[in-house]
Amino acid sequence: MYPGKWGRETPDHPAVIMAETGETMTHGELDACSNQLAHLFRNSGLTRGDHIAVLMENHLHYIAITWAALRSGLYVTPINWHLTADEAGYIAEDCEAQVLISSALCAGIADQISAPGITRQIMIGAADGLTRDWDDYDSVLAGLPKTPIADESMGSTMFYSSGTTGRPKGVLRPLPDTPAQQPGPNIASPYGFAEDSIYLSPAPLYHASPLSFCREATGKGGTVVVMDKFDAAGALQAIERYKVTHSQWVPTMLIRMLALPEEERLAFDLSSQKIAVHAAAPCPKDVKYQMFDWWGPIIHEFYGGSEGIGVTRIGPEDWLAHPGSVGKVEPGQAFILDDDDNELPAGERGEIFFKPRRVSEYKGDEKKTSSSTSPQGYKTYGDVGYIDEDGFLYLTDRKSFMIISGGVNIYPRETEDVLQAHPAVADCGVFGIPHPDLGEEVKAAVELHADHTSSPALEEQIIAFCLERLAKFKCPRSIDFHEVLPRLPSGKLRKADLRAPYLDGADAKKRIA
Repeated sequence: MYPGKWGRETPDHPAVIMAETGETMTHGELDACSNQLAHLFRNSGLTRGDHIAVLMENHLHYIAITWAALRSGLYVTPINWHLTADEAGYIAEDCEAQVLISSALCAGIADQISAPGITRQIMIGAADGLTRDWDDYDSVLAGLPKTPIADESMGSTMFYSSGTTGRPKGVLRPLPDTPAQQPGPNIASPYGFAEDSIYLSPAPLYHASPLSFCREATGKGGTVVVMDKFDAAGALQAIERYKVTHSQWVPTMLIRMLALPEEERLAFDLSSQKIAVHAAAPCPKDVKYQMFDWWGPIIHEFYGGSEGIGVTRIGPEDWLAHPGSVGKVEPGQAFILDDDDNELPAGERGEIFFKPRRVSEYKGDEKKTSSSTSPQGYKTYGDVGYIDEDGFLYLTDRKSFMIISGGVNIYPRETEDVLQAHPAVADCGVFGIPHPDLGEEVKAAVELHADHTSSPALEEQIIAFCLERLAKFKCPRSIDFHEVLPRLPSGKLRKADLRAPYLDGADAKKRIA
């Protein structure tokens, strides 16, 4: 399904509601707005296979912009608005965006982006202090047709993952050979969305899963309730206020809701809920047991990635029978391979590979594409685990040492490259350590040049150096100083040795608020 159907059949039914304000876009308005934007893209010279980028907060028009690109046969790249201008600019240029859409809230970052391929930049809302010319969103849409463009075809999203150079890399998939009226399934399709579904989106829309769930909900004629940002009590209030039926979370959100005073969290009427899904990071077993006790047997889980090479799912009944599992592959096959790419039997731990469901590559990074592919043609997200006798997959570690903090992927190499540029740093390593709320936090291990001495003041100085160059969530919250970092004769850093002392649950020695 796609917006045109519901724009005709249920034009007054809410498509998007902002949770805090109640501001609403109906299905008729969603269809009309996405059609106008599609005409704007064509008038700007964009044709099937071209790219746009979106840099904005959770906004009433975010889903309309996404649908406009999808029904125009374009790639749309959402950019994390917490990035620095340099980081955001790299993505805008690398994805070859020709149109950039931003908002007044993100204007300070967007206005600094340097991406030569951008031929048109559009701003929602009035922003002060802009140094470049921006088209006003409402003005450029005014007068454009609210009917579909003549050459509608299905486009795709292109999200960014890590690259071997330390910079993120776009996950590029061939455009679907389907009409825009038949978008095809996505990660959210199995969860029974329909016209009467009300989906709560508590996460940033620049992430792959939240945006996919919003597309699925609106594509099936349902309603999406978008939170500006996650707040534990606010999420429960939204479920009660809007009678939410579906929702999708990361474990940190579940932990924060459980941490509310019992009297407060049990005061909300959550009886409208039918399905709650969580993903993006490992969920502690005790947290999930507590959620079952609180919400009942409605909690589902999936494991996958932006690359879309494979996905596993597990429902309430199966998880209670196989606690800790992330489920079975749906559809396809998963394999556990050793370091020599030999398939391992049930119960033995190794790297998790999938027989890929779809073709994908890392744009501009052939090395990363090939390194994630086995000789058999299987693909991996870089995680380690095992499959039990019943075919259920369990995750045990991440071979790539990617950090997942609050459900957000953080790639150590990017942070290491910045740390290495500090004049006091001779060598460094970045890894994740346990955090009671976020799951993991960023820790750095640093070896200093001989003319520098470790101290709390130097630690703060190095962290500040990172904060000036990277988004805050990528920066270390604390630093361990070492005389010599442990490296193999090959030069590879033994990160497992650096991380090991923290795996008994010990807290970081210091946190930066």
